Amino acid sequence: MNKRFPDSFLWGGAVAANQVEGAYQTDGKGLSTSDLQPQGIFGQRVTRTEGDFGIKDTAIDFYHRFPEDVKLFAEMGFTVLRTSIAWTRIFPEGDEAEPCEAGLAYYDRLFDEMAKYNIQPMVTLSHYEMPWGLINKYGGWASRTTIDCFERYARAVFQRFQHKVKLWLTFNEINMSLHAPFTGVGLPEESDQQAVYQAIHHQLVASGRAVKACHEIVPEGKIGNMLLGALLYPLSCRPADVMETLQQNREWLFFGDVQVRGRYPAYMKRFFAERNISLQISDQDRLDLQNPIDYISFSYYMTGCVTTNEEENQKARGNILSMIPNPHLASSEWGWQIDPEGLRILLNLLYDRYQKPLFIVENGLGAKDTVEADGSINDDYRIQYINDHLVQVREAIEDGVEVLGYTSWGPIDLVSASKAEFSKRYGYIHVDRDDSGNGTLARTRKKSFFWYQQVISTHGESLS
Repeated sequence: MNKRFPDSFLWGGAVAANQVEGAYQTDGKGLSTSDLQPQGIFGQRVTRTEGDFGIKDTAIDFYHRFPEDVKLFAEMGFTVLRTSIAWTRIFPEGDEAEPCEAGLAYYDRLFDEMAKYNIQPMVTLSHYEMPWGLINKYGGWASRTTIDCFERYARAVFQRFQHKVKLWLTFNEINMSLHAPFTGVGLPEESDQQAVYQAIHHQLVASGRAVKACHEIVPEGKIGNMLLGALLYPLSCRPADVMETLQQNREWLFFGDVQVRGRYPAYMKRFFAERNISLQISDQDRLDLQNPIDYISFSYYMTGCVTTNEEENQKARGNILSMIPNPHLASSEWGWQIDPEGLRILLNLLYDRYQKPLFIVENGLGAKDTVEADGSINDDYRIQYINDHLVQVREAIEDGVEVLGYTSWGPIDLVSASKAEFSKRYGYIHVDRDDSGNGTLARTRKKSFFWYQQVISTHGESLS
């Protein structure tokens, strides 16, 4: 087997504006949904008052320190960096007629800095945040007004950065709205399925419009979707378990089906009918959906199991996405099951299903790191995790899957999305800050920094 990845393969890391930038009220930025979730996406939504504290308000201060960080990414050999644009830096309330120049200028500086080192930006338009103003005034994605506002925002950034950004993504982990409606579509957490799926429909329509706009404004660019790769296995070979697994995998794959094929699949029509969900879909919506994405991107952290055994299901309640653990797999400190082979399975499944290029835009290990007396951080567990997953990516490429690249999650320590923790670290670069917000923010290279540097320089030949 060829141990070397294709020369065109893009290597890098992925971050999100709301988890690294900080500067949450700087240069005219408006309040976002992320700003109202200072304890993370599974935390309580709060009302922000002057002088209160949220760990993401400063995060790792990437807003001011990005030249230092981009230089470190370049030292590792990155050829791509996935980041997001904070929608509220461009349209603070979400419904303004004109974009905020200070916000646009900030991203100009960031993309120019990346260009100095030949690092290609991959930009997510909406990564777990949207303007609070759109929720406050219109009800978020429950309203068709938000579709128009998103299209205006997308066109503004395509226009401004058309010569600097060629790789785009629409919505981060778009299927997460099923589990966190406020984060995904700006709806109350207790919203019923009718409301959530109608809001998701509006988001899918907006995604289609963004694809069309990107192709018009950035003709040589590529725009993809982004799925939370929640691959599930049957817990047993009982046909009922296999059928239930098929149904549960379809609940997230349907987003990709719509974004690739431009229409709702028949199985979702049955799903809606059986639950008395009736979506308002206009003729224009149907046209807007018929703008297929160019590539499929996804996150991959773990797999889970499915069974029709109610006793087993009860035990799994409250687990991440209520997944049943696989008895054949080990888990991380946070209970996320480690399944490198599952990544190969998922890559093959997605490629067989869609025949579109794939991009792994999130994968990594959240762990507590120990800083030794000499300042070193020996994160061999992280090296092992990423090594084993990349070996499976190489296997998938040998299987014939077209994989464009790999951006591991959090190449520099950042605030975790789920609970806004610093102690759950993903980075090759350590940031001196703790869960209480104490620390100097100094950057330090971990052992994994030099390991990943070698992986990139050898195009994967150094993987074991």
